[in-house]
Amino acid sequence: MAKTQDVNSMMKDAMSAFPVDSKAFETMFKSQSALAEKVSAVAIDAAQKSTEISHRWMQETLGKFATITTAKTEPADYAKSVGDFVQTSAQTAAEHMAAFAEIAKKAQSETVELMLAAGKTLSDDVSAAARKATTEVTSAARKAATVG
Repeated sequence: MAKTQDVNSMMKDAMSAFPVDSKAFETMFKSQSALAEKVSAVAIDAAQKSTEISHRWMQETLGKFATITTAKTEPADYAKSVGDFVQTSAQTAAEHMAAFAEIAKKAQSETVELMLAAGKTLSDDVSAAARKATTEVTSAARKAATVG
């Protein structure tokens, strides 16, 4: 009768032939976590500032809107108050949109800086891993040449 091969032992043998440096995975995980934390901080800061602007804008708008709803003695006063409201609303809209743009620009700038720094770190890590792998392969090849 034919004996079946133990797949588990075959896999263990195959995996042991390819040693894995778990330190590299730990380093990669830590640096990825640090990057995610920094990018999240940028996003949260931008969201908080945007919310503050939105809140302030709404408060200003409601305050100005109250002047429209008050009773007037002359019909022309209604038209004037609506015109004033529209004019000041357009002016404040431009100011608030500029503030939103500044927040977006700052968040974009900080994100680009973080990504460039992460890219440099990744490049340095890859170079170090490549040097280490080259050294190990060269050493293994020399040992194999002297044994053979």
